[in-house]
Amino acid sequence: MSSLSAGHLCYKMRMKKLLLGFILFITACQGTTSTPTSETSLFPTSTPLPTLLPDTPTPAPTPTFEPSPTPLPRFFTNEFDASLAGWVILQAGNDAVPNVRTENGALLLQMDSPFTWLYALYGAEDYADVRIDVQFQNQGGTPASVGLVCRYGEEQGWFEFNVSTDGTYNVLYGKWLTDGIAEYLPVTNDGSSNLIQPSGATQTIGLICSDTTLSLYVNDTVLRRVDVARYELAEGKVGLTAASYENIPVLAAFDWVKVSEASSP
Repeated sequence: MSSLSAGHLCYKMRMKKLLLGFILFITACQGTTSTPTSETSLFPTSTPLPTLLPDTPTPAPTPTFEPSPTPLPRFFTNEFDASLAGWVILQAGNDAVPNVRTENGALLLQMDSPFTWLYALYGAEDYADVRIDVQFQNQGGTPASVGLVCRYGEEQGWFEFNVSTDGTYNVLYGKWLTDGIAEYLPVTNDGSSNLIQPSGATQTIGLICSDTTLSLYVNDTVLRRVDVARYELAEGKVGLTAASYENIPVLAAFDWVKVSEASSP
C-alpha cells in the first residue's frame, strides 16, 4: 500500500476535528457462549439513533463516567471473552449506529461509514503513570488506524497514539472545545516505521504514560519517546481507538488489552 501524501494526511487531520455525537456507558457484564459464531452486541435495541449537532450547536452533554455497582480491577488483562463492565463507547464523525460487538474472543470495532472514529474507554479508573498494550488486526483491508489513549479527561483533554495501515503513526492531543465538539492537535509530526504491519497482520502496540514522557511501542520494540510536559495532563482514563478514512468498511479486531503499572522505559 503506498504512503499517503502530505496533503492527504493534512486532510485526514482536518476531518478528525469533528462533532462527537454518540455516547454509551456499558454498565452490565456481557457474557459469551461456547458457540464460535455468537455475537454479543454492546448496544441495546432501545438505544436511540445518535445525531450530529447542527452548525450552530445546542450544548450537548460531555461524556460522563458513572460508578460501577461492583468493584472493578485497576490493573488487568481483558481477552474479551467475559465481562466488559466499566467500558464506555464513543463515536465521532457521523450519525450511524456504531457496529461494536464481541465475537470469538475479540472486541470488534466496525466502521461502515467514512471518516468515523470509535473509542472504547475504561471508565472505572483514573491513572497517572500507566502502561496499556493491545493485540489487534485490521480485518477490513482498507486504510485505517488503530490506537491507544491515556490520561483522558473531560476537561483537560487526552493523549492518543495511532498507527495506520500505511505504516505511519502519530501522537495527538485531544481536547473539548465546548460540549460535544473536540479538537485534535499533533503532538508529533507524522512518522513512519517498517515495524507497523499492513492490514490483516496480527500485531501489538503499547503506550507508557510516565511522568512527562510518552513511550510508544510497536511489536514490543520502542518506536519513540515523546516529551509532553507542556500539556500538563496529570491523570485520566485509558482506552482503545480505531478510525476509518475515505474507504470502508473498516474492521478492527482487538484480541486482548492489558493495563499495567508503568515500568521504567
